[in-house]
Order: sequence, then structure tokens, then C-alpha cells
Amino acid sequence: MITFDQVTYCYPTDTATPTIPVLHKLNLHFHAGEFTLLVGPSGAGKSTLLRLLNGLVPHFSGGTLTGKLRVNGLDPVLATPRVMSRHVGFVFQDPEAQFVMERVEEEIAFALENAATPAQAMRLRVEETLDLLDLAALRQRPIATLSGGERQRVAIAAALALRPTILVLDEPTSQLDPQSAEEVLQALVRLNQDHGLTVVLAEHRLERVLPFVDRVVYLPGKGGAPISGTPRDVLAAIDLGPPLVQLAKALGWHPLPLTVKEGLSFNRQIVASLADHPVPPAVVTQGKPPLLQARNLEVAYGAQRILHGVNLALAPGEIVALLGRNGAGKSTLLKSLVSLVRVARGAVTIHGRTTQGLSVAEICRQVAYLPQDPNALLFADTVREELLITLRNHGLHPALGVVETLLTQLGLADKAECYPRDLSVGERQRVALAAILVTKPAVILLDEPTRGLDYLAKVQLMALLKMWRMEGKAMLLVSHDVELVAALADRVLLMSQGEIIADGPPADLLRASPLFAAQIARLFPHTSWLTVEDVLANVGRGKEEAV
Repeated sequence: MITFDQVTYCYPTDTATPTIPVLHKLNLHFHAGEFTLLVGPSGAGKSTLLRLLNGLVPHFSGGTLTGKLRVNGLDPVLATPRVMSRHVGFVFQDPEAQFVMERVEEEIAFALENAATPAQAMRLRVEETLDLLDLAALRQRPIATLSGGERQRVAIAAALALRPTILVLDEPTSQLDPQSAEEVLQALVRLNQDHGLTVVLAEHRLERVLPFVDRVVYLPGKGGAPISGTPRDVLAAIDLGPPLVQLAKALGWHPLPLTVKEGLSFNRQIVASLADHPVPPAVVTQGKPPLLQARNLEVAYGAQRILHGVNLALAPGEIVALLGRNGAGKSTLLKSLVSLVRVARGAVTIHGRTTQGLSVAEICRQVAYLPQDPNALLFADTVREELLITLRNHGLHPALGVVETLLTQLGLADKAECYPRDLSVGERQRVALAAILVTKPAVILLDEPTRGLDYLAKVQLMALLKMWRMEGKAMLLVSHDVELVAALADRVLLMSQGEIIADGPPADLLRASPLFAAQIARLFPHTSWLTVEDVLANVGRGKEEAV
């Protein structure tokens, strides 16, 4: 169905220096009806490969493409994206980027109208697609009022309106809470198993997707040959993997478990031989005056109240994670702390001083804020210039040493002269992070900082956050990545419908919540273990005590 035969692709460049191919002599075959997961480090070419399938690359990107690519017997370059859209439905990382209509039904019908589909056939297609994705009850809803999971299902429905035989998705769960991600993945499984749709999906959060896929394709990047096979075979051959797989490799479990249910058959010996050894919190912040504090915050958009009496304090050297469903008010809370949205009632203080009357620029000299969309912060011609502009805008001396060090820490040294918007989503995320951190603020607010990041980039980010914690910075982290929260947070807040409903240690909240429990917490529910390191430390301790 899909064949790559010696396919090499290079993006266009303004310099005379030859660019390194994103894909180099790629040979791959995707079978009809397969559910395939595409994995690999950021910048390895996953999004490029997906865009080749419907001709977006090179028709809209330019560049040089060689080799032979066939999709349903067609050459996407010769066929053009207009023709390929009937064969390949495409869902982007950010569903809002592809919506053009206001309401659900209108969005699904849009592609059919452009294809001059007769009215009766169009009505039938819309009804079928609404039923297929369980969207009939939402048909008249404005898209702006939908949850993240509902929007993603609408994006999938719009892509399926032309009845393609292949559905391609680029990190469809990256912005979704665990429940919404589960709903989207179950919809994909139903489309694949009940309707024979071929699904090709790129994703970094493997723990969410692995139980559903038939095959995994790993792209190592830098022109390396891909590794393709069953999920267990590929994960056994590569370094990355979710916590369950990492633990299984460390303890020699075979075959590799892909779900917590499969892992339970291996953990019985550990549970029987070890008593619970609570893992102490990484940092004790009691008694330290907060760097940032919010009291009784209320925010409303028109007549709709978004935040209801929110109280929050961030102490020096503390990483606080804020969890909650899509639409709970988490991003609004972060924006209110830096005055990007107007606060109807309540107050925010930094170092004990109110922010009332201060401009956003004045607040952001002390409080760094990274929004969900990194593109909102990127407007310079090079990565290095992004950081230098930030320093100049804050009246700080553009110290090249500081800039180069930060770029190296974030794995961006080799991208310093690149145009930021030409980078992958994960790389752009790190550039935006560097741009807000180059001023060395005391408080850091991060909204989904691991969106688009591979495992290695996530580990590098965690190391930096731990270093800044040691330096006494206060950090508030909004994330749907419960594994990151389990490994990093000193305290966890749960938010629902604009209110903070729980505040406590990660070991308590991430074990008690069925929605936000980490994999290791699900595997060892009667312990305080949250990470692979927790298990290995206690397994080692148990062996020593036995001796």
C-alpha cells in the first residue's frame, strides 16, 4: 500500500553548504490495514515522512526528493496534495491549525464542498462520519467550545470525510489529558479494526499508544536506517521506551510487557519479597517564604467564570505540577499570573510585592512564561538571535557566553544559525524555552513543556529543571505527561472546573487518581513508588537486607 524505495529528502537551504538529508535512502513498506506507530528522536524526520504520504512535502516545503515513493499506487509528487487528499487523510499536531469553519458539522462538510460532492451524497457522508466518531450529539456545537479530545475527534472526522483508505496523524495526543487521549485512541482502534482503515501515527508518549499498534517503525535520525517490526522486537532493540518497558529491561523480564496488565505477571515476586519503602520528597520547602503567591484569583471570559478563588504559592527550590482535564483552567491560571489575562478578583505577588499596575514585560523580567504554542515566541531569523533579542528587550547585556551555554544545555548548539520556524516541533519548543530562560528569572511557568519532545530531550529538560531547582528557582509545570510529573514534581495540584481540588505529595496524588496515575504506580499500587528508579532502588535494598 505504501512503499519507500531509496527515498532521500532534503529541505531547501539559502546557503551554498549542502544540507544533511532528513531522510536518506529510506526503504519501508506499510501494509494495508496495519496500525503503525512511528517513533524516534525530535528532528529524525517523522513529520517529514508523514507529509510525504500526501504530497505536502515537497509541494509546500520545497526541497529535493529522490527515490521512489508510492501510496495506493500513486506518486504523491505527480498526483499533488489535492488528489492525494482522497487517499490519505491527515491530522496535524495542532487540530486548531486545520479548522476553517465554526461548527462541527460545517467543518466535516468543508472538504466535501471543495470536492464538489453532490448535496445528497455530501449529507450522507457527513452523517456517516458523525456516527463513526461519535460526534452526532455535537454536530451543531461551535468548535471553540469543545474539549481537546472532542476537537481532535472532529479533526479526524474532517480528514475522513472524503473516505480515504489511509489516516495519518502527527502526535494526536500531545495536547490531551489522559482521558481525552484514551478516547481518541479508542476511536482510531475502532476505525482500524472495524473498518480496515490503515493508520500511521507518530507519537512520543509511547505508553499511551503501544497497546494498540501492530507495528513500530523507529527512525534514528541523521540518515540512519529505520528499525521496523513488532512493538516488542523494536523496543528491545532501541534505547527509548515508556517506564514499564525500561523497568522490564532493567530486571530482565521476557517477553517485554507493553501494558500494566502484562507487567503484573512479573511484579509478584517483587511485591512478595519487599515491604513498602516510602520514597522521601526530593526537596523540603516548608517554612520558606513563597517567591510567587496568588490569593483568591477569579477570571472570567465574558459571562463565563474560568477561575474560582484559586490560591497558590510557589516556594524557592520547588517544582509544582498542575494537572487536570482539558478545559479545567490550567493555562488561564498561568496567563493570569503574568497578567496576560485580566483578573476579576484576587491578587498576585512576586517576592511579596503585588503585580498590580505592572506591565507584562515588567512581570516577565522576574517570571518566565512558556505558552503551549512555542511559535508565539519565535520571530527572529536565527535561534541565537531569539535569545539575544530577549536580552536586549529586557535591557540586559547580550552576553554570548550565557547564550551559548544555554543552547548547549538544551541540545540546540548545532541549531544556533537555523531559522527557528524551520525546526521540528520539539526543537521549536526548546528554542522558546531558551528564549524565556536566558534572563535567569526567579520563577518559571511552563505550559506543556514536553509537547513534541522525545525521551532524550525530556531527560535533558528534567536535568535542567532539577539544576534550576537547586539554584532556588520556583517552577510551576502544567502538563498532561504524568510520567514527567512522577519523576520531577515536589508537589502536585489537581484542578477541575477552575478550582484547585487537591494539593499534596506526588506519591499520594499520583497513586490515588485513576486518571493521572503513573505506570509504575499502577504496577505497584500498594507502594509509594512512582518511577523506575524508585523500584530499582528498593529492589536493591531488598536484596541487601536478604543477605
